[in-house]
Amino acid sequence: MTTIHEILGNLTLEGNQTASQQYALGTVRASSNFDAERDAAAIEAAIKTKGVDEVTIINILTNRSNDQRQDIAFAYQRRTKKDLPSALKGALSGHLEAVMLGLMKTRPQYDASELKASMKGLGTDEDSLVEIICSRTNQELSEINRVYKEMYKTELEKDIISDTSGDFRKLMVALAKGRRDDDSCFMDYEKIDQDARELYEAGVKRKGTDVAKWISIMTERSIPHLQKVFERYKSYSPYNMEESIRKEVKGDLENAFVNLVQCIQNKQLYFADRLYDSMKGKGTKDKILIRIMVSRSELDMLKIRSEFKKKYGKSLYYFIGQDTKGDYQRALLNLCGGDD
Repeated sequence: MTTIHEILGNLTLEGNQTASQQYALGTVRASSNFDAERDAAAIEAAIKTKGVDEVTIINILTNRSNDQRQDIAFAYQRRTKKDLPSALKGALSGHLEAVMLGLMKTRPQYDASELKASMKGLGTDEDSLVEIICSRTNQELSEINRVYKEMYKTELEKDIISDTSGDFRKLMVALAKGRRDDDSCFMDYEKIDQDARELYEAGVKRKGTDVAKWISIMTERSIPHLQKVFERYKSYSPYNMEESIRKEVKGDLENAFVNLVQCIQNKQLYFADRLYDSMKGKGTKDKILIRIMVSRSELDMLKIRSEFKKKYGKSLYYFIGQDTKGDYQRALLNLCGGDD
């Protein structure tokens, strides 16, 4: 059994990473002796069982890759002439239903549906909007934009514009375009220095903030470049980038910039913090907990677990165990993939 530290020791998440490296940090992997027909039959039997056999459904869906789950849905439809997500919706309820239905969507579909839900009805759930838009890569955003249009017959950008306002809107629209420079091995130290100085001169150094300048630098430069810019920034400013943001802007814009900077500096630590916040104190923010566990389980959950343990002293597995119960707990612990 390879320990999480050995796996992480062999991989680095800085700069460029191949898809296979990225997936090596997921806790949910493709099942090796996979048979979509067999899984579809088992799920059909589990749904038909008196009282529903939740454990079988959970154990299958949390131990298959997203591609395999799509194959199961196809086999189920062929078998029963019914849509698997609809069948699950009828058989399950509450938070467990939310987890299982989330797992049945492709990743871009899941992100698109979470974004749509954050902007539906009265008021916007800025927190969810910010988390998704700030943390997705160019490629992920391009897929999300495409799938959003397919699903909702409107552009994501249009919905963001009609649901937000001011500089917060400008930042969200710029990020949602996914037009960051590509990560390159070459570091332009003159440009790093120039960007650091311009961020300082656009904010802390002057009266008022040139938000447009902050937006253009933070949404257009590559992640490795910005990591260096934020380091360099400290040689110009008495405050680090996050402290500067808190001094310069307020409200949704402050929250969005802070989330963005945390994501740029260490995306897995950012998600570890979000998970901790979703479970600390009284009550659980289940929506955030579910979204991160579902959306990161195949990508970088091992690294998130490692950051969580390092910062909070106890494992993510322990926290989920303390904070949830029943079949919902079982599903989340499976996605977590083990204790540290």
